[in-house]
Amino acid sequence: MAKIPHRLYLTEEQMPSKWYNLRADMKEQPDPMLNPGTFKPTAEEDLYPVFCKKLAHQEMDAETKYVDIPEEIQDFYKMYRPSPLIRAYNLEKALGTPAKIYYKFEGNNTSGSHKLNSAVAQAYYAKEQGLTSLTTETGAGQWGTALAEACSYYNIPLTVYMVKCSYEQKPFRKSIIQTFDATIIPSPSETTNAGRKILAENPGTGGSLGCAISEAVEKAVTTEGCRYVLGSVLNQVLLHQSVIGLETKTAMEILGEYPDIIIGCAGGGSNLGGLIAPFMQDKLLGKADPRIIAVEPASCPSLTRGKYAYDFCDTGKVTPMARMYTLGSSFIPSANHAGGLRYHGMSPILSKLYHDGYMEAVAVEQTKVFEAACLFAKQETILPAPESSHAIRTAIDEALKCKETGESKTILFGLTGTGYFDMMAYNAYLEGKMTDYIPTDEDLEMGFSQLPKIPGIQE
Repeated sequence: MAKIPHRLYLTEEQMPSKWYNLRADMKEQPDPMLNPGTFKPTAEEDLYPVFCKKLAHQEMDAETKYVDIPEEIQDFYKMYRPSPLIRAYNLEKALGTPAKIYYKFEGNNTSGSHKLNSAVAQAYYAKEQGLTSLTTETGAGQWGTALAEACSYYNIPLTVYMVKCSYEQKPFRKSIIQTFDATIIPSPSETTNAGRKILAENPGTGGSLGCAISEAVEKAVTTEGCRYVLGSVLNQVLLHQSVIGLETKTAMEILGEYPDIIIGCAGGGSNLGGLIAPFMQDKLLGKADPRIIAVEPASCPSLTRGKYAYDFCDTGKVTPMARMYTLGSSFIPSANHAGGLRYHGMSPILSKLYHDGYMEAVAVEQTKVFEAACLFAKQETILPAPESSHAIRTAIDEALKCKETGESKTILFGLTGTGYFDMMAYNAYLEGKMTDYIPTDEDLEMGFSQLPKIPGIQE
């Protein structure tokens, strides 16, 4: 048998020319988004004031299985894709495991993450529609950076609302976003009604993605020619990110491999949904049965401790309501949490798949995450993002289980990006100052108690 290479790059001709829409193969669809004013299912036209029209269509389309990737987007992808599928030989050796460990590395672009896959698509559709500006939010900063890159390429002005505690922890994210000509504002801020209201109620808050979304949406709907774009959670984003899984599956087929276990970190669900898409298709169609594991932080455990309920996607309660696993839109994670997996909810697609038993979820403490990150960096020479390191932690745990049982399972995980902007977090860990925060049941009940009451649906 031929030796499997350390890194496998597809050719440009082998890259996907279509995105895969996972909803087209789901036996049961996620529940529809609801209009917060009428409690009626949201129609595509209801989204037009907030999103580009073609993105609104992608958001609502549950029937088209494969969506053509416009040629201009394919050309942009070729500047940094295909991304490599890497066999973690050195990590396997360090762990002494019979397991085969693979990871799909999405950090080979200036944003340092997978986020550019959707950012370029959303900027392209905005330019095509003739929009004159965009707004967005960002947590750890990867999405804000990616969208700033894409908007700079298409010459579209961008305003980024960055979660305040991350803005303060990562000053160089501001610099790189500004390098691409975008405006960046720490959120919550005094620039919007939503921000002012949140600050009045909680003056010292470090913010949350829910806060930043509220500000970005308000700015979009009150500015002529402006729309809002989002880097995770939404159906359209999981569609764009399917390029990750499609490339991965092709590469594994070339190697004659198929994963027994697929692992991804989970905040809003974009990278996990993208990585698992074609493998989940196999599972839904009965062609294969890989274990799929979502890994989230113990400090923000929406899948493992959240409720499957209708909730607002933002703290200011201006967005449509989605049925998803949620901690409540008012939940604000501990400011000492170093990863970007800080969203209170989870992709409705992934929430439905988890609820129906197609995937598992685990929550891990951040000191254990950084322990895994440091081990991985030493063995594989890539400094991983804290978010990605949640997946690394669980991949190591599964590989060690194989060591105990003697099973040679094939493990695949998503290395979503690099950690070079996260050195304050690495410093805190290396200096022994990092602590683990796990919310109590009482902490979580505060968020659950504010879930919306919807007559006849959610009393």
